[in-house]
Amino acid sequence: MPGQTVGVADLPLAAVGCAFIGAVMFAVSAVAQQRAAADVPEGDALLARLIRNPRWWAGMVGDAGGFGFQVAALALGSVLIVQPILVTALVFALPLAAHYSGRRVTAGMWAQAGALSIALAVFLVIGNPTEGHIDAPWHHWLGPLILLCVLIAAGIGIALVVKAPTMQALLLGTAAGLLFGISSALTEHVTHLFAHGPVAVLTNWETYTLVATGLIGLYLQQRAYQVGPLSASFPAFTVAEPIGAAFIGITVLDERLRSGPIGTGLVLLAVAVMCVEAVRLARAQAVEKPAPGEESELPDAKPADASPER
Repeated sequence: MPGQTVGVADLPLAAVGCAFIGAVMFAVSAVAQQRAAADVPEGDALLARLIRNPRWWAGMVGDAGGFGFQVAALALGSVLIVQPILVTALVFALPLAAHYSGRRVTAGMWAQAGALSIALAVFLVIGNPTEGHIDAPWHHWLGPLILLCVLIAAGIGIALVVKAPTMQALLLGTAAGLLFGISSALTEHVTHLFAHGPVAVLTNWETYTLVATGLIGLYLQQRAYQVGPLSASFPAFTVAEPIGAAFIGITVLDERLRSGPIGTGLVLLAVAVMCVEAVRLARAQAVEKPAPGEESELPDAKPADASPER
């Protein structure tokens, strides 16, 4: 029927529209949360202050809305169409953060953000794995979880020692992303447990691990927003989350890449590009000066004052 033909033709356009709206909402919510976190002085109870901040709650609502549009986009279109658009949240967030921090976005920073977004899109689309097991035994989890926890602890430890706010934000954002990657890998199994009743949910270690990684990840994400620029923490978080989830999927849940050797090589190359460009973006922000007429930030200021939102 003619009406059905029009509906099918409009389907990709609707997916693209939802994906772009989701990307913009993710970007705006990240900027709102970063500005709210940057207003919390060092030493104050971070989350206790944030939950009383309307701007932070607006950012959280924006995150939820962005996730809703992401789900709608994936329901209307393929991963091949949707995921590359969703990762443009990185590019949308960059000028927004620069506007509020009084810093300009250089051509080099645009190029780095673009390269990171393209690499992330390649990783998500080509590296889209086959479905694996959702109920792997606990001893399969032990080694990979220990390795990720060591990396997370190392990142947090270094962040506590280094003085550069951009490096602190990058390291804490990476640690938060890895924790969210773990919780993402656990979500499907915990959701499946609800079908077996509350006893199954409350007596499985996966439930408590999911809650713990989610809460700790949220705290570290907000700490990253508090201590340094969004251009350091947001790319690091965005990159680390799918990498952490993919690592668990391949090593624990028996997921496999759908691509052959060439596709696997492209995925590995994309991971390398993502890591390099995330660091380069952080370093570029560290040396970039505020725009003329804006308040300059002292290099030896405490982390809270060194935030671009102060």
